[in-house]
Amino acid sequence: MTAEEQQSRAVLKTLTGRPWTRLGTVALAAHVFYELAAGVGMPFASRLGAGPAAAVWGSGSVLVFRQAGRQDRSDDTAFAVLNGMFLTAVLAHFTGWPRRKAGAVPMLLECEGMDGNLMPGYNAILYVSGAAAVGGLLENGRGRMLGAVVPALAAHWLVGVQHREFERLRAQARRQPRWWNRRLQHQ
Repeated sequence: MTAEEQQSRAVLKTLTGRPWTRLGTVALAAHVFYELAAGVGMPFASRLGAGPAAAVWGSGSVLVFRQAGRQDRSDDTAFAVLNGMFLTAVLAHFTGWPRRKAGAVPMLLECEGMDGNLMPGYNAILYVSGAAAVGGLLENGRGRMLGAVVPALAAHWLVGVQHREFERLRAQARRQPRWWNRRLQHQ
């Protein structure tokens, strides 16, 4: 195989490898940056600050997106566990915050300081995240069983983590009002 053919194969693999895991990564980034844009902060912002937390989430998402397209099948378990964590985040949101049913589908009414007109977009992002996580579990064959166990083990724990982070963000918004915590300043 020529160098040009090898390069073409590498590019094709990058563009097609683990599409569900890659979609889940994009959806998770959309989730946390939606929270930031909405003025409720994002995970780790209460401890690191908004800029460093955004850098962690942004660079981590780019790294996972790229690696999901490049790594071979021997890394299925790691990506399956990651997809299990993506699914855990979605389940923790739908079990830990007020919701209603639209037919058979639960919809969050409020979450982490957001409500009203922010919720349709947020719910949509969560549903895309959940679907991508399930697809990612299926596409990462070797580790799918381990990845599927992650939500059962971690969802309840993550609900508590979300609520503690939310309380820290609310307290921080009262002490140090900023553009990125504006929605939490008067809660």
